[in-house]
Amino acid sequence: MNETEMLELVRLAQAGNREAFDQLVLEYEPMVFAVVLRRLRNRSEALEVTQDVFIQVLRKLNQLREPGRFGAWLRRIAVRLAINRAVRRPRELLGDQAALGSARARSDTPFEGVVQNENAACVRDCLDRLRDLDRRTLVAFYFEGRSLQEMSAEFDSPVGTIKRRLHTARNRLRDKLGDLQLVG
Repeated sequence: MNETEMLELVRLAQAGNREAFDQLVLEYEPMVFAVVLRRLRNRSEALEVTQDVFIQVLRKLNQLREPGRFGAWLRRIAVRLAINRAVRRPRELLGDQAALGSARARSDTPFEGVVQNENAACVRDCLDRLRDLDRRTLVAFYFEGRSLQEMSAEFDSPVGTIKRRLHTARNRLRDKLGDLQLVG
């Protein structure tokens, strides 16, 4: 769909044309789903939130003043609703038998639990010892699930620079972990 067609569909949808709105949904649904899925990492939740996004768009479409900004406006709504869902959902417990299956939960020994906790504490300690930029880069990518493009915008750096920072930060973390094992 070219920009002229998209502008016309947005204007028609703002005027109440249901077919035009349906066309917009068909065109933009894959993008919205991808944005939401990247944040939630759960297909069924992403499908629900994608539907919620388009319900919100239907309600608020008449508030969009610049039809040419429809895609960016839609993306902001998708990100906001995905973040809201992620914040409001209950935290998953790693030791939960329902989440991991009873066979997996029964095979863990107390010793294995202690080792896992020590390993996690070791990684957290080593992350804290990294430079601020290295730590923020690793946390954004691995813990917050940000894409390279999102990190590029956040850090105001090209994607290639973000890739290099990730590589360098991983190596520095590996070195810190190695230093900690030699001392311990």
